[in-house]
Amino acid sequence: MTPALSDHDFHAAAGLDPRRIERLVEDALGDLDDGELFFEYAQSEALHFDDGRLRAASFDSTRGFGLRGVLGDAAGYAHANVLDEETIARAAETVRAIRSAAAGSRHVTRIEAPLGTNRRLYAPDNPVDGRDFAAKVALLQAIDSYARDRDPRVAQVSVSLGGCWQVVEILRADGRRLRDIRPLVRLNVSLVLRSGERMESGCHGGGGRHGYDAFFDPALWRHYVDEALRMAEVNLESVAAPAGTMPVVLGPGWPGVLLHEAVGHGLEGDFNRKKTSAFAGLLGERVAAPGVTVVDDGTIAGRRGSLNVDDEGTPTSRTVLIEDGILKGYLQDRLNARLTGMPATGNGRRESHAHQPMPRMTNTFMLAGPHEPAEIIAAVPDGIYAVNFGGGQVDITSGKFVFSCTEAYRIRKGRIAEPVKGATLIGNGPDVLTRVRMIGNDMALDPGIGTCGKAGQSVPVGVGQPTLLVDELVVGGTA
Repeated sequence: MTPALSDHDFHAAAGLDPRRIERLVEDALGDLDDGELFFEYAQSEALHFDDGRLRAASFDSTRGFGLRGVLGDAAGYAHANVLDEETIARAAETVRAIRSAAAGSRHVTRIEAPLGTNRRLYAPDNPVDGRDFAAKVALLQAIDSYARDRDPRVAQVSVSLGGCWQVVEILRADGRRLRDIRPLVRLNVSLVLRSGERMESGCHGGGGRHGYDAFFDPALWRHYVDEALRMAEVNLESVAAPAGTMPVVLGPGWPGVLLHEAVGHGLEGDFNRKKTSAFAGLLGERVAAPGVTVVDDGTIAGRRGSLNVDDEGTPTSRTVLIEDGILKGYLQDRLNARLTGMPATGNGRRESHAHQPMPRMTNTFMLAGPHEPAEIIAAVPDGIYAVNFGGGQVDITSGKFVFSCTEAYRIRKGRIAEPVKGATLIGNGPDVLTRVRMIGNDMALDPGIGTCGKAGQSVPVGVGQPTLLVDELVVGGTA
């Protein structure tokens, strides 16, 4: 049975007096610009099935707090995984020291505390205890058996299932409390096909802010297996990728990770306040081709990057970053919004109670355009069609990126031709946006697999885009 919210009252669980904690927070933060006490309780588990048997299973439970005080552009932060009044009082003393440590900082008038919300983008059910352990293992076994029965060339199958249930409470200096209960799950299938001496891999999966029930639907997990098999089979037929500057068509959905990395990070408020982003100081100016509209939306029900409120207590929102090629806004947490005189957009996120919040993306994607995908392919006489991406590297200051393709094809005379292997895309994020020539009408979000890293913190995110034609991009290959 899933515990109710009242079963995870931080004060009751730790024997805390709520009024005394409120006074500690008020004393620590009352004459500062901003800050909050962030409580967290989380359960997480991970199961990994490999080579026909369960190889690893883990369960973790954490509880703790983080207390932050902000004065000007300086912050004092203390955290602990012990919840008692003495520990919180010591943290308050540490945070109060920001008064002297930041004596030379610019003191800025406070912005209003975040408004509350009754929005519920996901159910509070706990996926970790929603199904018993034996049922989860049986699911992984069924997936493994199905994959091996589907194709005799299958040499290896790996299946992973993971879930997390996080409860947070944010207490502000004015006594306002904001709470959220956040489920998160993911199922992933990867396999290897062998044909003669050649072996190639494929993978597919998905997830979101919901329980495990969807994964127990055979139609869904069989789709994951079939997609992984299809990708591995494509890779078995692939030839060496060409190299050079050429038109590149990016597929819908997960290829939006290139947009996320090469453009999205450059639109986060901290990089722009510090003028270390290629987009700094360009509000109101054209930064992309006409028709390019990019939004960050943390309000999409059930999506991996969605939140009812961010980790400072601000309700998430739909923020238009680029509209018809014109830069319209940045992603803001409370600190950077206050220092730049802009509204907080609900993008203050942290990995856990042991981390300070910072501006982060939620679900970032490009809106659809007018063109049919087939029309876009037909417009390319010779180029690359990149359907899926693996890892990549990005320089936030310059926007330069390198991404590897896990599924790509050659385009010849307006038709999709042979699959290619070893293709990498090399370019500059802001420059790529200006080279978008055609935008498809097939915008799709990724299946729920994104994790974003920044300053040593990881948070779940979503990405997406329609089919895009970039008229000129450097392709690194081996042919």
